[in-house]
Amino acid sequence: MYALSDPVRARIFAELARAQYPQNCSAFVFHGKLKLPKSTLSQHFKILREAGLIRSERKGVELKNSTRCSELRKRFGAMVPEILLAYASESNESKR
Repeated sequence: MYALSDPVRARIFAELARAQYPQNCSAFVFHGKLKLPKSTLSQHFKILREAGLIRSERKGVELKNSTRCSELRKRFGAMVPEILLAYASESNESKR
């Protein structure tokens, strides 16, 4: 739960879940209107990885990240998608 308590990590996880192929952290340097340093992104990815929400595979010098959605769904049911929906609806309300 801690890993998804941060809106930036929740958004990273949601974007990884929507991606059709694994992403490296450089794909998230521009996070919405914010520009996040790679060191900050690396820390967010580390927290997501240690929580078991994503897996990272080394491809040369890069780490390619993907979600573990199917495994999470078996273990937690709809809880993770509901957390992401809550963030999305909260974000949409704040834009109004």
